[in-house]
Amino acid sequence: MFGDMMGMMGKLKETQQKVEETKKRMNTILLTEKSSDDLLEVTITANREIKKIKISDSLLTDKDQLEDYLIITLNKAIEQATRVNEAELAAVAKEGMPNIPGMDSFFK
Repeated sequence: MFGDMMGMMGKLKETQQKVEETKKRMNTILLTEKSSDDLLEVTITANREIKKIKISDSLLTDKDQLEDYLIITLNKAIEQATRVNEAELAAVAKEGMPNIPGMDSFFK
């Protein structure tokens, strides 16, 4: 039993290291979200860090419209990045979990 615990602890430590590596790698995954009419474009990392915003000149004349575009497009970009982030981390966590009966349901 003690050997099993040591093996599980080693596996958990290895998984923790893979999670940290995955978090770093997600800084390099760039996702782009555009408004429906392509007047605004947001580039964000899978770690939800905004890297670039492109704004069409036509939006610069109407502050309220620009604010609306920013809110909608930024929220969509954050949602997209969150889905990628969670999927990547869940895959690493599932791969590294010891085989404990009943735990499969947590990673579906």
